[in-house]
Formats: sequence, structure tokens, C-alpha cells
Amino acid sequence: MMAWLMGVPGLSPAQLQQRLQQGDLSLIDVNSAPPRQGLIPGARWIDPTQLGPQDLPTNRDQTLVFYCANPFCRKAPRAARQARQWGHTDVAVLAAGIEGWQRAGLPLS
Repeated sequence: MMAWLMGVPGLSPAQLQQRLQQGDLSLIDVNSAPPRQGLIPGARWIDPTQLGPQDLPTNRDQTLVFYCANPFCRKAPRAARQARQWGHTDVAVLAAGIEGWQRAGLPLS
């Protein structure tokens, strides 16, 4: 919901899972604290207050997908918008957040 309101494309858990299987994307968890329950496989956690251009791929055309807790969390859409300002062209968020990923029965690492 926040992604749409903030003008950032949102992916469903099923869409993200399909994109992960295709490869060539960077998945970034921007929840406030390192995840206790685990990460979506292939993701890495970055403290959203410390996110900088150095944390993102140098290839600005590579797909970036950010996620946070749930559809009402603003951290992922904010990070996605910031990545766009840094010149990244293919940016999206997991619209349902990690809660939606888990509700869909998808694995954590």
C-alpha cells in the first residue's frame, strides 16, 4: 500500500519468488533491526538509516527490490525512491513485506 502511495512499483510474494528464480536482482531487507526470524533467501539486511549508494550494485540497471515488515511500512518505499535518486532505473518493493512473504508460506533463510 505504501509503495503505491509513494509511486514505487510493488511486487507480490509470488512475483518476487519468480523473479528470484530468474536471478540477477539484489534483494535488500531495510527493516530497522537485523531480522530475528531470518531473511528471504538471497536477501541481505542493511540498516535503513545507514543506506548509501555504496551499499547498492554499481550496475544501476540491475533490478533492486527492497522490503520491510508489511504493506504499511514506509522504509522499503523510501529506500527505493532514494535508489532512484542515486540513478538506479529498475527499482521495486515487496508490497506485502516480509509478513506477506511468510503468510504466503514462502521460506526464510
